[in-house]
Amino acid sequence: MRILIVEDDELVADAVARGLAAAGFAVDRSRSAEAAEAALAAEHFDLAVVDVGLPGADGLALVRRLRGAGSSLPVLILTARDTVAVRVEALDLGADDFLMKPFEQAELAARCRALIRRAHLRARGEVSLGGMHLDVGGRRLRIGGAPVELTAREWLVLECLALNSGRIISKERLQEAMASWDKPLTPNAVEVYVSRVRAKLGTAAVIRTVRGLGYRLDEPPA
Repeated sequence: MRILIVEDDELVADAVARGLAAAGFAVDRSRSAEAAEAALAAEHFDLAVVDVGLPGADGLALVRRLRGAGSSLPVLILTARDTVAVRVEALDLGADDFLMKPFEQAELAARCRALIRRAHLRARGEVSLGGMHLDVGGRRLRIGGAPVELTAREWLVLECLALNSGRIISKERLQEAMASWDKPLTPNAVEVYVSRVRAKLGTAAVIRTVRGLGYRLDEPPA
């Protein structure tokens, strides 16, 4: 698995590269958004680890350009800016996860493995998380190998969260995912459907409420 680190601070880049190499990843480095775009256009990578504070175009601009060009490459954002606004902007632009500096190398490696694994499963139209397996194309949910029935709207909630597992999805986005139905859907109704899906998942996977941001589907605690 090959990772591109986009970080202009040599000390940070060296530490991240050593930690990920020790975890078994092949690692390349770029010092700017522009250099990263050239590298991504020329080579295949499984994940990009991108610092927000880059010279020239910053890390968020890089994510915007990648998603605007149709790239589905998983992106993990590194940031020292501990503000909700930065996290919300990163996720809305299409980043898959973010990690605050300073961080533990073991956590970074674990998040990289999870993002790459989920991307590979999503490419096949499948999501496996904890004891849950979702076949998106066949619209089938299995918990511990047993089929579980979902209503149409429950399916739309779970599909949206599962295809973005590990990422925070706003209540508004879930509301939009179900907006094609004839009857209007209120934000309170979204909470009801999330609660129903949470109950059907049981302990197989966890829908976390992230206060002020939305919901995130995670693996169950060990």
